[in-house]
Amino acid sequence: MTDLAAQRQAEAAAKPARPKAALNGARSFWLKQLHSWHWISAALSLVGMILFAVTGITLNHAAQIPAEPVTVEQTATLPQPLLERLSAFPDETTDPVPDAVARWAAGAFQADIAGKPTETTPEEIYVALPTPGGDGWLTIDRATGEAFQEKTTRGWIAYLNDLHKGRNAGPVWYWFIDVFAVACVIFAVTGLGLMWLHARGRPSTWPLAGLGLLIPVVIALIFIH
Repeated sequence: MTDLAAQRQAEAAAKPARPKAALNGARSFWLKQLHSWHWISAALSLVGMILFAVTGITLNHAAQIPAEPVTVEQTATLPQPLLERLSAFPDETTDPVPDAVARWAAGAFQADIAGKPTETTPEEIYVALPTPGGDGWLTIDRATGEAFQEKTTRGWIAYLNDLHKGRNAGPVWYWFIDVFAVACVIFAVTGLGLMWLHARGRPSTWPLAGLGLLIPVVIALIFIH
């Protein structure tokens, strides 16, 4: 009887160990997954986060950062065969210029106007050429073929600020911002998961997280009107 009782006591003591072991196994699995995705998202978004953080500061202080615009003007004359081809171009349209005219502009001005909408009147063709950190335009006189381009740049800080906003940066940069934003969300969410798993041993975790939420809320409620 003594041996039987001891065996039952040993079995009873062993039963709680199974759920505990399963719990530890699940915690270990999720900890490994969170670490992996946190590391991957950090690696993908590291450079972008630094860029957007720095340009966030420069945008916030844009009025205090001097920017000297540099304007470059160029002129050229459209060859007669191309000018004659423009005679068939509609008098008022937003259609892009013919491909042959676009190729000529690329060679004469290093300006990419292929496929870009125009503001066409019977007198001239106008193509806007905005760029990150700058602006530009090109006009072609439909009577004489005289072409004029003006390009203005405002420096590297303005260039990076416009990349931050996605202004005039093209479709590839547009999609990069979306992918980068998803990587940042994964980085933040996996960071929250790691905080959750380690919070028991770090009592200051949730007070600090709450403070990070409270500060902008209080500023918005009290100081923004």
